[in-house]
Amino acid sequence: MKALVTYYSQTGNTEKLARAMYEAIHVEKKLLPIEELKSVEGYDIIFVGFPVQAHSVPAKLLPFFKSLPDGQKIALFCTHGSLRGGHMPKQALEHAIGLSSRAKVLGTFGVRGRVNPKVIDRLMNMLEHRAWAEEAQGASDHPNDADLADGKEFARGILAKICREPAAEKKTP
Repeated sequence: MKALVTYYSQTGNTEKLARAMYEAIHVEKKLLPIEELKSVEGYDIIFVGFPVQAHSVPAKLLPFFKSLPDGQKIALFCTHGSLRGGHMPKQALEHAIGLSSRAKVLGTFGVRGRVNPKVIDRLMNMLEHRAWAEEAQGASDHPNDADLADGKEFARGILAKICREPAAEKKTP
């Protein structure tokens, strides 16, 4: 089995989570920032990570999602300032699933990540964003060790799911 862990990270949160997931999987693997990715061909599973921005997927990832071949198995992960399981990260993951409509999404995962304090300060002055900015202040020490351990477990679970698939569904090189 061959796995790719690729990510887009602005503050280092998503990269930190990607590296933890990469360490947890024990198959032939590669770790690459999405900006350095040349091709997605030949991977049995691709873990794709991104920071949630404005309830969505960063625009820089759109070409990646368009490049996915039909049936490519992927697992999505994200970092965000919201509470875990909150509406905004769920909305972003749903958007990513929609962008991945040709792929086979095997799972999604999200954890909190530190938000740039300048962004929080700017949003605190906007009444319509103040509640979220206050919530995001609580993410200052994330992703923490527990978040990274959960990310590792997610990655191992995705690989286990692939290994349990009937042979007819497995991608052949």
